[in-house]
Amino acid sequence: MLRKTYVVVATLAMAALAACGGGSTAGSASSGGSSGGASGETLKVGTEGTYAPFTFHDPKTNKLTGYDVEVVEAVAGKLGRKAQFSESTFDAIFAGLDAKRYDVVANQISVNPERQAKYAFSAPYTVSTGVVVTRADDTSVHSIADVRGKTSAQSVTSNFAATAKQAGAKVEAGEGFIQAVALLKQKRVDMTINDNLAVLDYLRTSGDKGIKIAATTGDSTKQAFAFRKDSPLPAEFDKALAALRSDGTLAKISDKWFGADVSKPAAS
Repeated sequence: MLRKTYVVVATLAMAALAACGGGSTAGSASSGGSSGGASGETLKVGTEGTYAPFTFHDPKTNKLTGYDVEVVEAVAGKLGRKAQFSESTFDAIFAGLDAKRYDVVANQISVNPERQAKYAFSAPYTVSTGVVVTRADDTSVHSIADVRGKTSAQSVTSNFAATAKQAGAKVEAGEGFIQAVALLKQKRVDMTINDNLAVLDYLRTSGDKGIKIAATTGDSTKQAFAFRKDSPLPAEFDKALAALRSDGTLAKISDKWFGADVSKPAAS
């Protein structure tokens, strides 16, 4: 898989996609020849613009917004530059980086060996973690070891279904996180395992008080900004990210979008 798919409230996702249909107003993908630049120069950023809550168009204003958008704008500010966004499908986003249509990709790019062989990466600005979700009144799960013998609602082909089985849980087939939550609240299953970003986004946008994150699985994935191998920007981004972490900006942006600090590993 190239990236994980995160759950978003259906009305928000549909509105954001509709708003994107006429093309981007945030920047042009046609300008070429970017190399990194100096303070005061435009920072050209490649992104999807249809991937809520990370990079999407506000359905009310059509303005490009989201967690990744705010983080890269904060980094640009530390570098004395202004971010200019170029929107592309995910499948084409690295081709645009290769073609020097932009300097950096900001789109929740997971760091893996295959990508590291071809691209340079900043320090991670997001750490996603597997979590066990139970009903809010369930006090029986405190760690992944406590799921043994319980039933978990999962998409049967997902990595998290394998995680549940390896931990000794029985898997009840479900079509996605929303259905898993419904089964959980109906007490047809004891839990579901998913990515903390998906769960936190669901909790923030739905206001659902009937479920909770009860434990972490120990699995995590790091997401970072991607650059061409010859770019001077990774070191500059790392310095800016360190400053944003130190002054609390990353935590503030994370809390706005997820209600928790996702710029570091989730607490066990």
